[in-house]
Amino acid sequence: MTDLVITRIFDAPRHLVYRAFTDPDQLAAWFGPVGWSVPRDTVDLDVRPGGKQVFTMVNDDDPSMSSPVNATFVEVVENELLVGEEDVSHIPDFGADKLRLTVEFHDEEGGRTRLVVTQSPFPTEMADGAREGWGSSFTKLDKILS
Repeated sequence: MTDLVITRIFDAPRHLVYRAFTDPDQLAAWFGPVGWSVPRDTVDLDVRPGGKQVFTMVNDDDPSMSSPVNATFVEVVENELLVGEEDVSHIPDFGADKLRLTVEFHDEEGGRTRLVVTQSPFPTEMADGAREGWGSSFTKLDKILS
């Protein structure tokens, strides 16, 4: 097990990057790697401690392939921090009961934002695929933010 940490600089101010994670319409527009989409009608966000983050990623080529997310926000600091936890005990290969996702939003020079995403504990053998997936998602997010 490891901590999966991904850092990315976006050419947009912090409040806009934060909104892309917390506005249901925007999340549906970019989340998921290329080849996957998030139908807007699956997105339910209640962005506050104890609130839910629910949506489903669906494979574009085979809609029977889907990946539901059902997390709970445990910490929220507007435009700065989102922390969520998801029960992953139903995924035997995961090797943990809970997955914690931390998303940090930092100001960078020129009105840009440095995003730091940490998922833990994370199965080491799944880390490369997850990095690829986040990178692919962030390419879609770049287009939304520009």
